[in-house]
This record gives sequence, C-alpha cells and structure tokens, in this order.
Amino acid sequence: MFVIVVGGGNTGSQLAKFLLDAGHSVRVIDERPGILEKLVKELPEDIILNGDGSSPTVLERAEIHKAQVLAAVTGSDETNLVITSLGKFEFNVPRVIARINNSKNAWLFTPEMGVDVSLNQAEILARLSAEEMSLGDMMTMLKIRRGQYSIVEEKIFPGAKAVGTTIKDLGLPDNCTISGILRDGKMILPRGTTMLEAGDEVLAMVDDNARQVLARLLGRPDGS
Repeated sequence: MFVIVVGGGNTGSQLAKFLLDAGHSVRVIDERPGILEKLVKELPEDIILNGDGSSPTVLERAEIHKAQVLAAVTGSDETNLVITSLGKFEFNVPRVIARINNSKNAWLFTPEMGVDVSLNQAEILARLSAEEMSLGDMMTMLKIRRGQYSIVEEKIFPGAKAVGTTIKDLGLPDNCTISGILRDGKMILPRGTTMLEAGDEVLAMVDDNARQVLARLLGRPDGS
C-alpha cells in the first residue's frame, strides 16, 4: 500500500514509522526547516518531500495518483481540509484521513469535504479515559470499525461471577466473543467447556453494550 502523509510533526512521523515497519510504501510531505531536519534523522531521506502539502503541484510530485491512502495530519484544521478536498475530489484517492486539532471544527470533517475518517485526538483521549475509569480493571486495547467494536483485556477478579464457570454457561451477551485466555503465562484457546479461573487474563471483542456486561462478569463482585 502506498500512503502519503502530509505533516511531519510527531503524529505524521510516528504514523510514517508505523507504516514503514508494517511494510508499506510511504511519502511524507512538510516544508518547515526544523521539521525536515528532524525527519531526516528519523526516516529514510528518500521518502521525505520538501513542499506545501496543500499544493496540487506538490501532491503530484509526491505521486498522489498512485496513493491508496492520504493522511492530512498537519497542525492546522484549515490546511487539513484543503488537503482532503484535493485528495478526494481532484486526485480521487480511495481513502482520505484527516486529523482534527480543534474539536470545535469537528463538524467540518465530513465526506462532503473529502474526509473518509477523521481523527479527533482530544475526543479519543477523553473517551478512552472515561472508559478506563468506568470499567475498573478492563483495558481497551484497540478500537475497530470506527469505534463500534473494541478488543479489551481484563484479569478476572477473585470472587467475580465468572470464576468457576464455563464459557458456555457464562451468559455472555450478544456481540461478545472471548478470543483468548492467558493463564500462568500460557495462551489458552477458549472453548465452550473452558472453565474460567481467578487471575485469568481474558481477551474479548465486544461492542459498547457487551463491554459493560463483560466487565460486570469478570470484575469485582460489588463493582467497586
């Protein structure tokens, strides 16, 4: 996959590193001298392009016609929207992602502006923090399908309802699948007859409603 990242700050550089490590082709665009100096130290020099990422000419130099994904992650919401509009409507990039810096501007980041996926970092952090506080020991490891589902992990608390119960008798809610159990350092592939024990680390895929129910089954009996 060929991905163009516009904006070489912390978000852009980390995204580029992740994509390179995953074996994808990447081009990073920025024009700030200080950022370019930093990028050269962190990334292969041949993937870095000096220029204004909101310029059609610069995007063409970056070979945007070959890109499967365009990520606009600059520190300016206005610039990101210009980039997304160009990417989607001028160059027909299949997948366009945009960073939202100011939550007040979130309403602008829509498909009509060329945005397929918007990343509101402040909102994501706030929601994850609220989830962690409300679900006790349950940890959200990954969000998928635009936040509709989560992969979560929780260690079964001594005295929890799940202790001594088989998975088939646990009464799991719809949209909840236990995908793995870590016990004494070993991974157990769960079956319906698998008996759960205190201290088991349970991995599960859940939606919002199922996550709440699973937390009550695995967590402290009093919910504290």
